[in-house]
Amino acid sequence: MKSAPHWPKHFYLISSDKTTQPHHANRENMGSKAFNLLRMTKIGLPVPPALVIGTHYTPFPDACLDAVLSLGLAALQEAAGLTFGDARHPLIVSVRSGAPVSMPGMMETLLNIGLCDKTLPGLLRQTGNPRLVWDAYRRVIASYGEVVAGLPAAVFEDEINRVTQGDDERQLDFKQLRDLTHQFLSLYQQHAGVAFPQDVNVQLAGAIRAVFASWHAEKAQVYRQLNRIDSAMGTAVTIQRMVFGNAGSHSGAGVGFTRDPVTGERQMWVDFLANAQGEDVVSGRRNAHGHQLLASVAPDAWHKLEESAHALEHELTDMQDIEFTVQDGMLYVLQTRSGKRTPMAAARIALDLMDEGLIDPATALQRTEGLNEEDLGTMRLASPLHPQSEASPLARAVSASQGVVSGEIALDGERVASRVGEGVTVILVRQDAETNDISALEQAAGLLTQRGARTSHAAVVERQLGKVCVVGCDTLRIDLAARTVCLGEVMLAEGEVITVDGNDGAIYRGTVSAVMVPDAALLERLLALRKLSGAVPHRKHKN
Repeated sequence: MKSAPHWPKHFYLISSDKTTQPHHANRENMGSKAFNLLRMTKIGLPVPPALVIGTHYTPFPDACLDAVLSLGLAALQEAAGLTFGDARHPLIVSVRSGAPVSMPGMMETLLNIGLCDKTLPGLLRQTGNPRLVWDAYRRVIASYGEVVAGLPAAVFEDEINRVTQGDDERQLDFKQLRDLTHQFLSLYQQHAGVAFPQDVNVQLAGAIRAVFASWHAEKAQVYRQLNRIDSAMGTAVTIQRMVFGNAGSHSGAGVGFTRDPVTGERQMWVDFLANAQGEDVVSGRRNAHGHQLLASVAPDAWHKLEESAHALEHELTDMQDIEFTVQDGMLYVLQTRSGKRTPMAAARIALDLMDEGLIDPATALQRTEGLNEEDLGTMRLASPLHPQSEASPLARAVSASQGVVSGEIALDGERVASRVGEGVTVILVRQDAETNDISALEQAAGLLTQRGARTSHAAVVERQLGKVCVVGCDTLRIDLAARTVCLGEVMLAEGEVITVDGNDGAIYRGTVSAVMVPDAALLERLLALRKLSGAVPHRKHKN
């Protein structure tokens, strides 16, 4: 009689019914995202079941594939009650990265893996939603083509633009999405030289390899250098049952900070897109709405999100950055991590958490170490009495990180590097808020984009870097061939100076004077804490 196969070392199953983790589960082994999924499951939050492949496999991802397909996937299927590749009850999954240290937007994610011609009717049977099914199918073809096959995103974006003629793609009906999917399959074959894989195991293996490989991507390497992150730690890969935010008007995807990451104020800070998937929000290619839309289309999910935010702050004792999906009015929490924040927010959040009893004074002191008076102030436009302040803004955008900055327009990373190298202050102006050129984000003094949400990965990075950032400027148009931009009716050439006010999203022509406005009350609170430091042992609070 054969003995039962041993559970693979460095594999972890996360499920509300059954969690398998014979190998010691910690952030280093399973990555911060997956470790937090485990903690969320333990406190009863709605988390879809997931299989985690540990960081151990980063140098040799192929070594995990047999165990994934033979043992790990079987356990995930049992937890989900669905079968990967089944024609009637298919399991559809996401494949996500997750290092021990948060690296927002630096590695890859693939959604809707397992969807193919064979499984499409089964997903339709499960959901009864033909629009969702065809929307998910065209998405996986495009993302797999871009991330795994290395095709330019424009191959598929151009086709979407041709079909939508500038309208919102969420307005396409299922017949239009079905036709678009068939066109995507043709474009994939044409540009990749092979057909989109219909074998779901081939899809999954390709996605796992690509996510592990993204640890070595140039932008990830630069981010680690900038933030002094050890390149040896590697990334985990999480395979999780999909939930679908593109299921209709009572569904959607979003990102929520449990406190304002710009000011630190104790209020939820949410970006939400109805009838959309998570990558639409964080990719930087779509504008988003606030929590009011979520509360309107799915009030029960909004209340559950508020409750989840409260529970997570008490469990993890810090401000959290939560990614979530709402499917047919039901909330699912897909990720949480300590939220990136401005220096001012870092001070206020630490002091407030101390006052609320969630952290002790020693931890608050440690979290505010190195902050000075300037960090607790905000650059604001000069007094209205100043003659320069009479200028009218050319356009307005959505504020993602506060402050005021004046600088030359730069339209790409090469221009940023060149002008900064000559000692010139520049503002990076882009169509999308993306992290593809992390060096340019780090060197430029600010970021202005036509599209993107406040919680897009690029905006998160800019806040962490303390840069001014405004996104979603609807009246911005960029002509890369002519090296010009239009802000409303005004055309400006690359190299001309603009001023961006990150406090209210206004963009001005030329240099507008700004002054530092200190937050005296916040500074007083911080100094009072530091006065106590001699009597408080300096120890790190354990999360």
